[in-house]
Amino acid sequence: MTRVVKKASERREEIIRAAREHFQTQDFKKITMQNLMEKLNIAKGIIYHHFASKGEILEAVVEDIVDEEVFRKQELLKGHQDLKPIEKLAFLITESSMAHDNEKLLENLHHPENAGIHSRQLARILLKVAPLYASVIREGCEEGIFKTKYPVECAEFLIAGVQFLTDEGFYPWDEAHLHRRMEAFPTLIENLLGAPTGSFNFLKNN
Repeated sequence: MTRVVKKASERREEIIRAAREHFQTQDFKKITMQNLMEKLNIAKGIIYHHFASKGEILEAVVEDIVDEEVFRKQELLKGHQDLKPIEKLAFLITESSMAHDNEKLLENLHHPENAGIHSRQLARILLKVAPLYASVIREGCEEGIFKTKYPVECAEFLIAGVQFLTDEGFYPWDEAHLHRRMEAFPTLIENLLGAPTGSFNFLKNN
């Protein structure tokens, strides 16, 4: 029987795909490198050649999901070029599949031992998504809807606000505190962008 030899990049992607299923359905503490080796039917040396620990694999899985989300948002904007800048921002802010499709994985990400991975994931999202937000903000400035000299910085503040202040893994707000922040968020964004009052009230319903 001919032995199938896969490229290193193919094998790495195969490990990430298999691990993603595990992290989306099982508790982080129960997942072991041995589990993944058995699922893929690969030798110990192969999996450890690519990843030193299950934490490294989790981080690779998260990177994969972030890249998918960025691509999805890019395609979303391409398919809605007829919308006004405020409506495009609405799509970018509210149309996220990460939390909905990866609830268990995000729960695993919130484990104390994964705090570093969690922080890097949020930073990765900010760096990759900010250019999309900035392009919409520039468009809004050109149309006179927004008034800011700092579209990139506004985009970064906006994303950071959504991520960090509503992420229960960092800030375990009670419902009243979270509600107050979401109530204030539309006004804060309008002030940040110089947008008309009430432009972002849609956020109160999300």
